[in-house]
Amino acid sequence: MEFYVSLLSLFVLIVSFSLHFLFYKNKHSASSLSGPLPPGKTGWPLVGESLEFLSTGWKGHPEKFIFDRIAKYSSSVFRTHLLGEKAAVFCGANGNKFLFSNENKLVQSWWPNSVNKVFPSSTQTSSKEEAIKMRKMLPNFLKPEALQRYIGIMDHIAQRHFSDGWENKNEVKVFPLANRYTFWLACRLFVSVEDPNHVAKFADPFNALASGLISIPIDLPGTPFNRAIKASNFIRKELVAIIKQRKIDLAEGKASSTQDILSHMLLTSDENGKFMHELDIADKILGLLIGGHDTASSACTFIVKFLAELPEVYEGVYNEQMEIANSKAPGELLNWDDIQRMKYSWNVACEVLRLAPPLQGAFREALTDFMYNGFSIPKGWKIYWSANSTHRNPEFFADPLKFDPSRFEGSGPAPYTFVPFGGGPRMCPGKEYARLEILVFMHHLVKRFRFEKIIPDEKIVVNPMPIPAKGLPVRLYPHKA
Repeated sequence: MEFYVSLLSLFVLIVSFSLHFLFYKNKHSASSLSGPLPPGKTGWPLVGESLEFLSTGWKGHPEKFIFDRIAKYSSSVFRTHLLGEKAAVFCGANGNKFLFSNENKLVQSWWPNSVNKVFPSSTQTSSKEEAIKMRKMLPNFLKPEALQRYIGIMDHIAQRHFSDGWENKNEVKVFPLANRYTFWLACRLFVSVEDPNHVAKFADPFNALASGLISIPIDLPGTPFNRAIKASNFIRKELVAIIKQRKIDLAEGKASSTQDILSHMLLTSDENGKFMHELDIADKILGLLIGGHDTASSACTFIVKFLAELPEVYEGVYNEQMEIANSKAPGELLNWDDIQRMKYSWNVACEVLRLAPPLQGAFREALTDFMYNGFSIPKGWKIYWSANSTHRNPEFFADPLKFDPSRFEGSGPAPYTFVPFGGGPRMCPGKEYARLEILVFMHHLVKRFRFEKIIPDEKIVVNPMPIPAKGLPVRLYPHKA
């Protein structure tokens, strides 16, 4: 039933968007530029090509929308009409390089205004301005030298996670467990919430929020978006209570200025000496908790999937991780040097990210009229780049559907071809954080178990991240002590 509600909401949204643009006089046309528009089509009246764009993901093949049009129109750029917006899709390494290199010059990030409905305190400025503020603040916390001190915490939580959720079980569903692991880590490292009962209090509302944020933004009772707004209000109240208590603890010396991102936000002022309001901090923590676990839980799930399918790859990861485990004294936690030794494991993780990128792509907006590959891109058009236009393209990766971790040995893939974290100024600031949590997960997984898929041909659904339709149930075979 929820699928049909979302589909109906999608149709209403697209019709409303399209009617708006039908009566809106566009200031820019192809004739005002020096070249033709990119080849392509706008699809059905009012609806555009939105349904096909979304449905290929629901069917588990998001790359089909891209490659069908590359074959028909152009390997570099084609035009379409998505979610009520005139759009150009940039393809290949050159397209990625152009967009990443022209961030805030010719293009800027774009997302629907609906984001402000879920994060209302940001409406005093704009989502884009708030994102810029966050990107200035995060590097101090997420740079590798700062993250080194959190590896032990990650290891400790991973031990508890596998002990509570995996051990002494014959079968488990991987995706819900991976989601629980990454969310627990995010709660601990961002706001110092570690108690499993406290984390569980947030889990269901956060799942509702994450699902609604990526659904159709129609605020009607029963829709995912409506549930997301309700969930965000609940979580915000909880976070404000945590923030108020942290202020007291910092003033009394009971909390550290460097213990997590929350303390960092409370004690960091802007260039005018102003500190953020509690609701602003709550919104930013909300966004970080969503971004800090959703993509990594998808990556961890597909790592299990591919290791179950490829015994020789599993064996390579197992041997590397057991060499590290056997070098540790009883009770000794993982450290930075251990992470640096996980070279083959990270190559495996990268190959998983190539074949099943959690970030399928992202939208930009043209800041001005410009030319690309002889085609005119009008100001205001939305531009989409797709990870799969290079990840699954034989021009950039030979035999692209083959799982081959050796692609990442030495200097690795050519620039702008492997883009699971984006690129340029908007490359994911949590890239190193994701690397650490994924490798710690792999260490504890293979150290404890071999496993096999219970549903050999389980369908993959992309909405917007790839997720096994049934949660990837696996049968566990613990290693003998």
